[in-house]
Amino acid sequence: MKMIRTGTKPKKRFLTLKRREACLGWLFVSPALIGFSIFTFGSILYSFYLSLTEYNLLSPPKFVGLENYIRAFTKDRYFYQYFGNTFYFVVLLVPVVLVVSLMLAILINKKVGRINNAYRVALFLPSITSTVAVSMVWMWIFNPDMGLLNNFLMAIGWNDPPMWLGDPMWSKPALVIMRVWQMSGYYMIMFLAGLQTIPENLYEAAQMDGASPVQRFFRITLPMLSNTTFIVMILLVIEAFNMFESIFIMTEGGPLGSTSTIMYYIYEQAFRSYNMGYASALAWVFFALIMVVTLIQYRFRNEQGGE
Repeated sequence: MKMIRTGTKPKKRFLTLKRREACLGWLFVSPALIGFSIFTFGSILYSFYLSLTEYNLLSPPKFVGLENYIRAFTKDRYFYQYFGNTFYFVVLLVPVVLVVSLMLAILINKKVGRINNAYRVALFLPSITSTVAVSMVWMWIFNPDMGLLNNFLMAIGWNDPPMWLGDPMWSKPALVIMRVWQMSGYYMIMFLAGLQTIPENLYEAAQMDGASPVQRFFRITLPMLSNTTFIVMILLVIEAFNMFESIFIMTEGGPLGSTSTIMYYIYEQAFRSYNMGYASALAWVFFALIMVVTLIQYRFRNEQGGE
């Protein structure tokens, strides 16, 4: 009988130890959870409340229901124009950066020592350089009178080069050029990591079977990089939707609103016009748009047989 009674003690001690470990774990993560709850999740909920109000920072919020959302879709003549600009950047930036970063990763995916490492650093540096500094440099490059780019174009025979940031037709392509240069190095590193996980014996076997470099690229490289490509696409879409710093520094939404995006419009409404309620509504519409696009990407990925 004594042995039967003492047989339950180790189990109780184990449960007590497990409970103590769980409590200790929650104790360690509690500062981060409390900070997230107050400063992130709480702010998100409060912004949704503000989206249902009229609020200008000087007077208490006045509840107006869905009026801000109705205004955005029916009364705001800039809303659809800036949405169009936003989609322009997404549609152009995502495939171009995807292709450029993949090509750069393939080109430097060679073990040739210090020279190759220097190329990697040089290509990666723009992505970790301050966007403000990069924007200032590219403003000089795009200068229509003294800029490096127009001087080069005139030197090769283009007598009437574009005004770039001063022309509504060329301002968006100019920003796309600058962002492709800045973003490609970061995603190049991601593709480079994916390339280095592909077994070399797959390429050797394909080469022995007579596969050309193009066939090896489409039959081995791209399928093996499908997971990396999917992650890169999601990150690129989100980053393209959230273009702000370069627009703020280089064009301030101009000329004639040609480069203003929904993100920049939210900033203008919130911190220049002090329409906090309307800005919060725009932010929630923007969030819903990004969520829908991301879900579509996941759905497409699942239909293609991804995990």
